[in-house]
Amino acid sequence: MLKKFKKSEKGFTLIELLIVVAIIGILAAIAIPQFASYRERAFNSGAQNDLRTIRTTLEGFYTDNFQYPN
Repeated sequence: MLKKFKKSEKGFTLIELLIVVAIIGILAAIAIPQFASYRERAFNSGAQNDLRTIRTTLEGFYTDNFQYPN
């Protein structure tokens, strides 16, 4: 039975695979909150740009009609 497992066989041991899975889990635990933070900042930036566009449009309307829309 032990003759089947030779040292020259290539592959990963269970311990090596568990270490890799643990490292990936640690990296994911670090990366996911950072990604959520970037996403929130992008959303806020997009909302601010939309407000600037609305302000510019309203000022253009006021310049043309001398009153703001109802």
